[in-house]
Amino acid sequence: MIGIIDYDAGNIKSVEKALTFLGEEPVVTRDREVLLHADGVILPGVGSFGDAMGKLCTYGLTDVIREAVAAGTPFLGICLGLQLLFEGSEESPGVQGLGILKGKILRIPEKDGLKVPHMGWNSLTFPRQGRLFQELGQNPYVYFVHSYYLKAEDESIVTATADYGVKIHASVEWKNVFACQFHPEKSSGIGLRILENFINLARCSGKKKEIP
Repeated sequence: MIGIIDYDAGNIKSVEKALTFLGEEPVVTRDREVLLHADGVILPGVGSFGDAMGKLCTYGLTDVIREAVAAGTPFLGICLGLQLLFEGSEESPGVQGLGILKGKILRIPEKDGLKVPHMGWNSLTFPRQGRLFQELGQNPYVYFVHSYYLKAEDESIVTATADYGVKIHASVEWKNVFACQFHPEKSSGIGLRILENFINLARCSGKKKEIP
């Protein structure tokens, strides 16, 4: 079972529909026990960094997220969900993120011919092939909607980048933690394959949990 964290953020329904299309029965929940017993957990999100962290704290989900990650459960952050895994964002000065990963969330700089937010299809480059991107080929196109981007402190965790006037660290992988700045649930067949790769990782993790 894949648990989708419910903290009143946007885009949760789209992720749920994509997983259902792939044959999963995802559970949208903020219940601690359900999330900690899930084979995989997804933190989606569209909105403000500060508001999102406030809601995670209000619902007591920050500790649940850290527990799930510490337990080795495959964990996927999507868009704002990626940003929340880091220490903070220029969007909400003084607001602490989850701090599971280290890096800066910065405002995309204004440049001639490039509108902010970065909205639409863009290609990915793989500095190293992460497990989410197996069998995708080179430079697949995925869908972005964001005004802030990640600059990871440790570039060895970066599995995909995109260019939009600046190099965007578009996906990361660290142990059992995965995250995408783009929206796989809105990225057609490529995005569905990415989600399917995550589901397969979660299934393998679930089987390991069942071994006495």
